[in-house]
Amino acid sequence: MDSLTQIVLGAAAGEAVLGKKVGNKAMLYGAIAGTIPDLDTLVGKFLDPLTAIEIHRGLSHSIVFSVLMAPILGCLVSKIHKKAVATWKDWSWLFFWGLLTHPLLDAHTTWGTQFFWPFDLRLAYQNIFVIDPLYTLPFLVFLVLAMRLPRASAKRKKYNRLGLIVSSGYMILTLILKGVSYQKFTDALDAQNIKYTEIDTRPAAFNTILWYANVDVGDAYLLGDYSFFDTKPISFKRIAKNRDALGKYENSETVQRLAKIAEGWYAIAEREQHLFFNDLRFGVYDLEAENLKFVFSYQLVPNQYDKLDIIEAKRDPEAMKQVLSSLWSRIWGN
Repeated sequence: MDSLTQIVLGAAAGEAVLGKKVGNKAMLYGAIAGTIPDLDTLVGKFLDPLTAIEIHRGLSHSIVFSVLMAPILGCLVSKIHKKAVATWKDWSWLFFWGLLTHPLLDAHTTWGTQFFWPFDLRLAYQNIFVIDPLYTLPFLVFLVLAMRLPRASAKRKKYNRLGLIVSSGYMILTLILKGVSYQKFTDALDAQNIKYTEIDTRPAAFNTILWYANVDVGDAYLLGDYSFFDTKPISFKRIAKNRDALGKYENSETVQRLAKIAEGWYAIAEREQHLFFNDLRFGVYDLEAENLKFVFSYQLVPNQYDKLDIIEAKRDPEAMKQVLSSLWSRIWGN
């Protein structure tokens, strides 16, 4: 999830663990703990682009990281606040939950987390977009209300608890909506007599009203969307996998690593004599556009060693404005 959401969740976790003893310091250190796992993006800046993608939401988003880092950070903070009534164990417990709730929340997004690192297993429930105002804003309001009250206030605890309950309730709702939308997609495929081997669904940006689906039909994918306000049947666009275009690079290390990151959901595009690896898990900017542009697309560039380097396709700010306008219109039905 986005940084603000992780700060809010971390602060709420800190308050729940230690707010009664140390007041707003619990929120402060909980917020810090909630941001620490995303420091892997800073590490990635010193690595090659492909390795940076691979480590994102890896070790730092695991239960192992939470267990190892919590006592270290707890010890450090206990020395800073020697006069506080909280013990080293108290601070360690706060940091454990602040660190752990971060990957638990990220596991609900499309990218997911390697929560059980070093085991090669990524949790990605794909039931919420990385920025969802309906999850974050009510949570933030309750946190601010709690922050303004004395640490011993019963209302402070109540507001913080309400924030956790409301946000968790919304998360449960998104799982239900995912299940309903999944059924709508499969019903549409059956109604159109489309044979498929696998289907992957996720919410559109900033909401859980509009949902996208990728459908594997063998040599191609079908892409479709569904809004809960739709009145017309779901239609699908066909995208060829086009993996033969890779030629001698089809089994190259770079392609295999990218394929693993994309969990097999990828198609190859050819533009201006260049090859592009399109990760389908994150969909396209605008499914109604004539020329589909994928959110995560990497140009494959042969190097002097007859291997492939990658260059991530840049995003056009002006095009993004049009995408947001189209998204808003599409949410309200076809």
